Amino acid sequence: MSSDLQSIRDMVGAVLARSLPTPEMIRERIEHVRTLYPAVTDEQAELLAKEFENVHGVTMDIGAMLEEPGFEKWLDSAKSEITFYFWDRYYRLLGERNFSGQVLATIDSITDRILGLLENPKKSGKWDRRGMVVGHVQSGKTANYTGLITKAADAGYEVIIVIAGIHNNLRSQTQSRIDEGFIGYDSSKLQMNRHGVESIIGVGRYDSRRRPNAFTNTLRDFNKQTATSIGIPLENLKQPAVFVIKKNTSTLKNLLEWLREHNAKRGASSISAPMLLIDDEADNASINIKKGNDEVSRINGQIRQLLDLFDRSCYVGYTATPFANIFIDPDSEDEMFGADLFPRDFIVSLDPPGNYFGPSRVFLPDTDETEEATVVRHIEDNGDILPLKHKKTHVVTNIPKSLDKAIRTFIVGRAIRLVRGHTTAHNSMLVNASRFTDVQRQLRNEIHNRINEISSSVRVNGSNSENSALRDPEIATLKQLFDEEYRNTGVIWANVQSKLWESISRISVVEVNSRSSDSLDYVSHDKNGLNVIAVGGFSLSRGLTLEGLMVSYFLRNSMMYDTLMQMGRWFGYRPGYDDLCRVWMPEEAEGWYEHIAESIEELRDELRRMEAANATPKEFGLKVRSHPDTLIVTARNKMGSGERLVVSVGLANEFVETAVLRRDRESINANHQSAKNLAMRLRSDNAAPENGERVRGGQLVRRIPASYVLEFIAEFRNHQGSFLTETDPILKYIMDRSETELSEWDIYFPGLQQGTEKSLVDKSLGFTVVCQRRGAGKRSDENTLLITEKQRVSSRGIESIGLSDSEIAKARNDYLEEKKFELSPDRVNYPDRIYRYVRKRPLLIVHLLAIGSNDADLSNSEPVVAWSISFPHTEHEEKRVEYVVNTTWFRERYQEEGDEEEAEGDED
Repeated sequence: MSSDLQSIRDMVGAVLARSLPTPEMIRERIEHVRTLYPAVTDEQAELLAKEFENVHGVTMDIGAMLEEPGFEKWLDSAKSEITFYFWDRYYRLLGERNFSGQVLATIDSITDRILGLLENPKKSGKWDRRGMVVGHVQSGKTANYTGLITKAADAGYEVIIVIAGIHNNLRSQTQSRIDEGFIGYDSSKLQMNRHGVESIIGVGRYDSRRRPNAFTNTLRDFNKQTATSIGIPLENLKQPAVFVIKKNTSTLKNLLEWLREHNAKRGASSISAPMLLIDDEADNASINIKKGNDEVSRINGQIRQLLDLFDRSCYVGYTATPFANIFIDPDSEDEMFGADLFPRDFIVSLDPPGNYFGPSRVFLPDTDETEEATVVRHIEDNGDILPLKHKKTHVVTNIPKSLDKAIRTFIVGRAIRLVRGHTTAHNSMLVNASRFTDVQRQLRNEIHNRINEISSSVRVNGSNSENSALRDPEIATLKQLFDEEYRNTGVIWANVQSKLWESISRISVVEVNSRSSDSLDYVSHDKNGLNVIAVGGFSLSRGLTLEGLMVSYFLRNSMMYDTLMQMGRWFGYRPGYDDLCRVWMPEEAEGWYEHIAESIEELRDELRRMEAANATPKEFGLKVRSHPDTLIVTARNKMGSGERLVVSVGLANEFVETAVLRRDRESINANHQSAKNLAMRLRSDNAAPENGERVRGGQLVRRIPASYVLEFIAEFRNHQGSFLTETDPILKYIMDRSETELSEWDIYFPGLQQGTEKSLVDKSLGFTVVCQRRGAGKRSDENTLLITEKQRVSSRGIESIGLSDSEIAKARNDYLEEKKFELSPDRVNYPDRIYRYVRKRPLLIVHLLAIGSNDADLSNSEPVVAWSISFPHTEHEEKRVEYVVNTTWFRERYQEEGDEEEAEGDED
């Protein structure tokens, strides 16, 4: 019956992809096809109809764009002369893969927009263009640039080079997608001179009359001998030439040599064929800066040589984060603008479709959601079994209970998908818990053994009656997990139990790293689906897509923005099973992810505003460099250098707080005294907090002169690890504006509206405060107090304090309008950054915290003082302040495990 349902899904999906169907049209089509499959019930048919409604109700916005003025637009007038042969095939393929008509129309518009920013390939003379496309992790960047490639080839680009990461498996995966979406043939079979029907795949099934020339294939990167054997210079080829290569100095060297030897014009050193280069790893910061700066420079130099070899070339770098190296790494602004690959001509931001399973779905900080409704589960039991920091010699003899639960979740989740009729779908689980291949191999074996143990019970007892089966401890544990995680998914346990054997019997456990012979060959399993638990490290972190990813177990210590976002393989599209997805990670890592996701969205918002102001790519580059979190990125990148780093930061429209505090008694007392002094000064100036407004259990006073804030900040003893609250830059920033836009402040002393007998009630400021309770992060010690595992002081919504109802309504309405294609109306979670843009006065928040666990009696403890500032948007030219970063402290705290002592050959 499940296969019948899949058949209806395939047949109806192919028809609906060609239109913008209504709910009625969807049901008519299902009923029409259903007559061929009478075993499919009314209930199953209705579930399928709702699934199609979800797919075809998905919309997508076109995103923002910045460009350097003066470029002559060419595409609109040239379109009548272009036959979109390659694009039409690809558009049909996307429709077959359940892209809604709305999303297809937007992809068509976006790829037109990017193509129009490239130069006209028919234009004579020498020219070059440099641009960047900023997408989201796992949001369809490959689909976007494959579409761009097809249109560029239709317009007349003759040579297309795709640089696809630094690992063989990622290059091979990208080649496979180019084969399907552009070439139409399996490149590995073409290389073996098998040109028959069996080699036709993807778009080739619709029309295979024109075949681009593949100089690489899924099995092998570029090879001079193989390329020479084709025997035809690029300029004499009748169809476009395609190269999908690794970001590797030797590969680039071979390609450059071959192009010079066999393709340069006689009497010249250049090639006249118009060339498009796609860099799918434009933000790659993966090479250890300490030992890799020369390597990075060499690769960038080779890419520049590649571009210079062609008289007519376009470079488009694709990145998943605005914190791209091209903005962050240069030591000066002039150096950034002069960089070989700086996107001087255009930057395009891609907005994801509404069904993108991204950070806003995975991370729901400080909401009232139940655990069942959220995606993240915390890892707290890895301890000695699998410590965050370990050597390559670490011996794995067991797995943490949290990993055992994650494995069971994958088994039950796959069974639910089978009940839903997803019989041929891929299903994947990711386990990323070590950078060392030896540890990964042991972990893979332990997971394999665990699957076998559960499998033995399911094989023997899974088909018994429910009561009988539940006497088996393994099946009883699976049932308990179903009740905890999936009881509201619309299926009953009896049906899930009936699919357990089919679920677990086809699960394989593979090791994915540079030393393993295992692979994730989804293409070969397209008919029946690949069901896999992938254990790895770096190979799983960057670029590699795990199809049907449902469960992730992430136990890593890295905090560099690029690495963290790229490790987020759990983002993507989860049609029909997004309610089954789960992610296990340490709470501290969740805090970093939330923070990074928020910062990236902040920069995307800025890019939209800059588009409205006709800003240029250079101005956006400056904005990224001056973002406060550049401090962290720079510190992590230069951590091993021992340098004294000076970073210029702009604080307008930003939020900073002291989430890392001094813990010695003298500093705690001094900071408490600074809060008392502030309250006393306010009282002496007829602005007593106790006479202010009572807001959410705290006291708010308005329109306070900046001098009060300056004195408080100056007295407060900041911790060296709290970079952004460093005293001198904060004071300078405020003083520079103390006569203008930062002359008047709102000051808020937060507290709980009511406490319990275990609450800390403080009256030291001259009024009663029921202190907020915060835990100490695990990395805290006798000198350092980290506020919570997530290193966050303030609760969500605090930046709306002091705003009027109309200002709050405007901020929220603007946000809803801006995100209308991305937000689910029932899951709106307003981020605090939206309030800064409507804020007229800065807000200082002085926290009195009770430090301890949720159930501890803190009534007799001493309060710990912390502060936060919400800076409003500036109407003036942004003046930045200089911060000095202590890389030594940073290194001691956040050095990646094994950064120094392990040989590269032992790492993934």
